[in-house]
Amino acid sequence: QVQLVESGGGLVQAGGSLRLTCAASGGTFSRYFLGWFRQAPGKEREFVASIAWTSTYFADSVKGRFTISRDNAKNTVDLQMNSLKPEETAVYYCAGKLGLGPTTKVNGYDFWGQGTQVTVSS
Repeated sequence: QVQLVESGGGLVQAGGSLRLTCAASGGTFSRYFLGWFRQAPGKEREFVASIAWTSTYFADSVKGRFTISRDNAKNTVDLQMNSLKPEETAVYYCAGKLGLGPTTKVNGYDFWGQGTQVTVSS
């Protein structure tokens, strides 16, 4: 069974940067399509970014500020977040699915991490 564990969350001022890391165990990491989602209090979980082998996808709201990368040797996927805004305060989740077909839908993913809190102060 695949397990995902996020790290790197914390408190940052508006305009600052954070780098989130998701470490996977179990399964064959290179076969997974991986994504990052976030959920703010009282809101639905929303797509942030995803990556196949090298193809990347981003929500319009984060394009140009966030990057996503994966290291198949280390079984990790990172989300680099720059120019953060207070409204991006949320729990950030790593997710994975079998196969490399892209999806932005929450129910399109097979397994999830527990999440890491990101708080952006104004």
